[in-house]
Amino acid sequence: MKLARQELKDLMKHKMMQGGLQEEHAEQTAEILTWAHERGYASHGAVRVEYYTERIAKGGITHDPAITWKQTGPCSGIMDGDNGIGYYVATKATEKAIEMAKENGIAVVGMANISHTGSIGYYTEMCAKQGLLAITFCQSDPMAVPYGGTEPYYGTNPISFAAPTADERMVVFDMATTVQAWGKILDKRSQGAEIPGDWAVDEEGSPVTDPHKVNALVPIAGAKGYGLMMMVDIFSGILLGVPFGKHVSSMYADCSKGRELGQMIIVMDPERFCGAEQFMKNMSQSCDELSGMKAAPGFGKVYYPGERAVMRRDKTYEEGGIEVVDEIVDYLKSDQLHFDRYDHKNRFAD
Repeated sequence: MKLARQELKDLMKHKMMQGGLQEEHAEQTAEILTWAHERGYASHGAVRVEYYTERIAKGGITHDPAITWKQTGPCSGIMDGDNGIGYYVATKATEKAIEMAKENGIAVVGMANISHTGSIGYYTEMCAKQGLLAITFCQSDPMAVPYGGTEPYYGTNPISFAAPTADERMVVFDMATTVQAWGKILDKRSQGAEIPGDWAVDEEGSPVTDPHKVNALVPIAGAKGYGLMMMVDIFSGILLGVPFGKHVSSMYADCSKGRELGQMIIVMDPERFCGAEQFMKNMSQSCDELSGMKAAPGFGKVYYPGERAVMRRDKTYEEGGIEVVDEIVDYLKSDQLHFDRYDHKNRFAD
């Protein structure tokens, strides 16, 4: 079913308010979910609302959190979210980081005791819109083995960075540090299809092609991805004093408890380095040079990070709206708070 942007956003907002979330927090959460869904990231769009509403209704997300800000230096601070909805807290923390970076040239802001924050490219794009560079890291469920290991220890632990150009384009990169997301495993299970041998391992730590035998995901590029996973966990977990590694809470294990997640964002003002005008001019030149490069066989073009997401967004509206699974739309329009379409083990993870 195709929905207009505002219609989808309003449905998601009202559903989360139905679960008990205050309007301002539900509004911002719905905005970011819509931002993700319209760009083709459906796994981080409307499908998430059932889970959030269930956790809100059961008390695992604080309805009226006492969000606090602790300035730890001229360029650093920590925002404690009191287990409020992660989207709202992360937005407020990013706004604070933007303010500090504009004043001091750089900002390093931690977010502690928050819930899931969704597509983290949204927060780095916020900074790029203000003419700033940003990189952010956040934790997720333990579902990936360390390189050479057999037991899950880290999550998909995503990383995003963004940078502005001299025109309307923005480079926005957002990736997980596993070869594939858990949702891709579920897709293959539902299709009765095999997975590539480099996606996941079984309980013995051996590569597996049967999606039903998957015990854990694997890092991208082996030891290199493992190092990146650890880096994310150090910056967004250990450094902020929240649970880390295998101690990070499961997304679905107990929806009545707060998750106590961490996220870190680092924001820089290019004016303090080569100068904002030169930086953005060079960024535009870089994007132009990449776009003008001869494409390899099987590729139509070389895209800069984030370009295809914007193309998908534009195409979405050219074709009449955002495509949402009928079952999800029915749920959003209903009085139900959740209806357990997946068991807890097999739902979408962070």
